[in-house]
Amino acid sequence: MKLTWSHVTPKAIYMDRRKFMAAGAVALAAPALMGRPALALSGKPSQYSTDQAPNTLEEITSYNNFYEFGTGKEDPKRNSGALTTADWSVQVDGMVDRPGSYGVEDIAPDNALEERIYRLRCVEAWSMVVPWLGVPMASVLNKVGVQPGAKYVAFETLVRPEEMPGQQRAILDWPYREGLRLDEAMNPLTILATGLYSEVLPNQNGAPIRLVVPWKYGFKSIKSIVRITLTDTQPLNTWKQLQSSEYGFYANVNPNVDHPRWSQATERRVGAGLFAGREETLMFNGYGDQVAQMYAGMDLSENY
Repeated sequence: MKLTWSHVTPKAIYMDRRKFMAAGAVALAAPALMGRPALALSGKPSQYSTDQAPNTLEEITSYNNFYEFGTGKEDPKRNSGALTTADWSVQVDGMVDRPGSYGVEDIAPDNALEERIYRLRCVEAWSMVVPWLGVPMASVLNKVGVQPGAKYVAFETLVRPEEMPGQQRAILDWPYREGLRLDEAMNPLTILATGLYSEVLPNQNGAPIRLVVPWKYGFKSIKSIVRITLTDTQPLNTWKQLQSSEYGFYANVNPNVDHPRWSQATERRVGAGLFAGREETLMFNGYGDQVAQMYAGMDLSENY
């Protein structure tokens, strides 16, 4: 049985609305219906949004890394339409006061959504600007009650190979896992997103709920979350487990620390055109004022 934080609005109303939205997300994955969801979302403006112009919906939904649906950038859009997101729940456990299975409608109620227009920097040295809709991760952790001694937050993605064809091969060690230090998870910039561009989150972008951590490389922002665990031990993260010399636990955007196979000093803005040239990458993806203090005294070339 799912736990709920809302005793005012009947759960049946929440669920009916979310089922309708989920149906819209599946439709959004089809090219013929791209940009025409069944139901719009809205979010409160945020002081944390960039004033840079967002990429188009087509760019954001057509150029993705989501290996559960394939390794090509167009594979998530092509292969994610069958993913069922209705009645989704997230198991919250570990060092929390109120563990349980929570519905997306409880974690991120529609009336609590904020619009966060964030820069997105991929470890592959390309970038976008995305208008997410979501709630602060801190608000979720405060609701479940973090116990003393908890130091990290671990996340897991859905495993459903019959709907996620990329999981039919051992591309990665499924399920996809990620983790943050507790202070990173509680930072005001960290959100759980359920929408973008005033629409329910498309399957290829991590429906129905995903993490967004804008000062870190994109692989940290785990998609289609089914489990959140509070722990006192640094959790495994998939890419570090696969190749620790190339992908670290922190994964902070850092133009001064190159990937072993390419430079991180510049980036290619998706959609900018052939002659736009490369842009300089900013430390912490430009969010240093909000996050640099968390890493004071750390060697960020060693703790990459």
